[in-house]
Amino acid sequence: ELFRAFSDTSRVRIMSALLDGEKNISALAKLVGITESAVSHHMRGLRQMHLVIARREGKEVYYRMEDPHIITLFKQGIEHIKG
Repeated sequence: ELFRAFSDTSRVRIMSALLDGEKNISALAKLVGITESAVSHHMRGLRQMHLVIARREGKEVYYRMEDPHIITLFKQGIEHIKG
């Protein structure tokens, strides 16, 4: 499942945006350039795979990557692609 998440371009862009800190759906949609609905769909999958954690503040939900192993693996994958 982990590598399946890494194989989707939108999910990779979302996860990359989350490396800078937690963000809500609106902020992620603007950064990644896809609709809020699409981001929400991807976040549901990333939550189910335990790759992101959600925190509710009022009506807003904020997401972050917290697992240091996942963050390290993700960063290493990005560096490998960059060459």
